[in-house]
Amino acid sequence: MRIVSFRAADLDRLGLVDGDEVIDLHAVDPRLPADLGAILRETGGDLSHLESIAARARASARRPLAGLEYDIPVRNPGKIVCLGLNYVAHAKEGVYSSAPLPEHPSLFLRSRNSLTPHEAAIERPLCSDKLDYEAELVAIIGRKIRHATPDNALQAVAGYACFNDGSLRDYQRRTTQWTMGKNFDRTGGFGPWMVTSDALPPGATGLRIACRLNGATMQSDDTSNMIFSVATTIVSITEGMTLEPGDLVVMGTPSGVGYARAEPVFMKDGDVVEIEIEGIGTLRNPIRDEIADEPTKIRGASHA
Repeated sequence: MRIVSFRAADLDRLGLVDGDEVIDLHAVDPRLPADLGAILRETGGDLSHLESIAARARASARRPLAGLEYDIPVRNPGKIVCLGLNYVAHAKEGVYSSAPLPEHPSLFLRSRNSLTPHEAAIERPLCSDKLDYEAELVAIIGRKIRHATPDNALQAVAGYACFNDGSLRDYQRRTTQWTMGKNFDRTGGFGPWMVTSDALPPGATGLRIACRLNGATMQSDDTSNMIFSVATTIVSITEGMTLEPGDLVVMGTPSGVGYARAEPVFMKDGDVVEIEIEGIGTLRNPIRDEIADEPTKIRGASHA
């Protein structure tokens, strides 16, 4: 299943993607929670009832994907746990070229405010022109897990999506902690939808992952080249913290990032960046400059 979050008639909605259409699940069952995370918490990760709801849909419940106002797949994620240096080639490029490969996952957190959905703008802030792209796979947690083992870790994953870990490299490098450079408002693309785990190889391994900037391929790799797999990462994280339904685990980026190139490339106003992962889809975001004194609008947050 491909489960998409979107807005229509000023309401939050969920749908199932069917070809070039989406089945509006709330047109069939208005009682359904509009946040995928809430459904995962209610069901412990079992999403089979969504197919049953979709099967009852009339033609009026279908709408074209073209022109859809997308929202981030999980509107209110609890924790957003990210990995750095998780592809072999990326761990050896740029400032890391002389460093040994990491022995443990390098973890940092992103905030909810830093996310933006498919087709919405990634924002280059007023204070920096060093906005870089990072194509990443994100695992969406479907059931609560602590002290995971290699045998049960993947049972906690409801599905996968594309992510662009937009990074302000000058702010990231100011200190040994990456938090500030990874958490500017509306710099993290997330979407376009969640593909359930049963539709992909275990751990989403062996999938092509790429980033294109204005149509030019900047990154191209395979998820089998991750240093730490999804299962290994979940095992490591849950040694210390409980992962809960709706949490995100963002799995790091391949080589080819802009700052590490002989002639650095950073995203600018008017650019278009695409993250494509085989079997999942393509996340597309235009780049726009922040406008001074523009009111803050957080896409995907709960609406009154």
